[in-house]
Amino acid sequence: MNTRTLTLLLSAFVLASTASAADGKIPLKVEYPKPLFAGTPRPISLANLEPAGTKRPDIMVSADTKLLSKGKKVTSSDSLPVIGELSFITDGDKTGIDGAYVELGPNPQWVQIDLGATSKIAAIAFWHFHSQARVYHDVIVQISDDPEFKKGVTTVFNTDDDNSSKLGKGSDKSYVEVNHGRVVDGKGTAGRFVRLYSNGNTSDELNHYCEVEVFGSAK
Repeated sequence: MNTRTLTLLLSAFVLASTASAADGKIPLKVEYPKPLFAGTPRPISLANLEPAGTKRPDIMVSADTKLLSKGKKVTSSDSLPVIGELSFITDGDKTGIDGAYVELGPNPQWVQIDLGATSKIAAIAFWHFHSQARVYHDVIVQISDDPEFKKGVTTVFNTDDDNSSKLGKGSDKSYVEVNHGRVVDGKGTAGRFVRLYSNGNTSDELNHYCEVEVFGSAK
C-alpha cells in the first residue's frame, strides 16, 4: 500500500469518526457469552453463506440507547416449546447451556417480543443454539406496531434468498452460529413488537433461541 492510499484511508476513517461523534453516535456495546463450541466443525455448504471470520461492522447508536427487552413478554408460533420456556428468550441468560435455551418445533417458526410501548429500535441481538456449528435457515427479523404483523411491517434482516418463507426475498448472508450470535441494525425503526423467524437448521429441522435483546429508546 503506497503512502497516498494510506493517507486517503486514514482521512476517510477520521471523517467517519468525526461524523459519528457529531451525530452523538457511539458503538453499541453487547455482552457476549463464553464460547461453547470446541473442535473442528463439519463443513457447511450454502449458496448464501457468510465467509468464516468475516468482521461485522459496529452498529452506531445514540447515547441514550438502552436494553428494552429484558423480562418482556414473549409469544411464539409454537406456544408449547419442545424444550424450555418462552420466557427464557428475554431472561438475560444467553449462555446456551442446557436449561438456558428454547427449542421450537420444525418448519417455519417465529418468536415475538412485546416491548410494552412503541420505541425507536436501534438494534436487535439474538442467539440461536451456539454450542454446535450450524446455520439456521430463513432468519428474518421484523418490527411493527401491529401484534399480528399484517400492517406497518419493516424487515431489518432477511437471509431467505429464495422467498421460501413467503415474506419477501432477502439479501443478507446466512451465517454459522457462534457465541457472538447476530446483531442487526434496527435503523431507528419505530415499533412495539419485534418478531424473529427461522426455518430449521443445518443439523436438524428444529428452531432454537437462547436470547433476544432489543436495544433502543422511547419514541
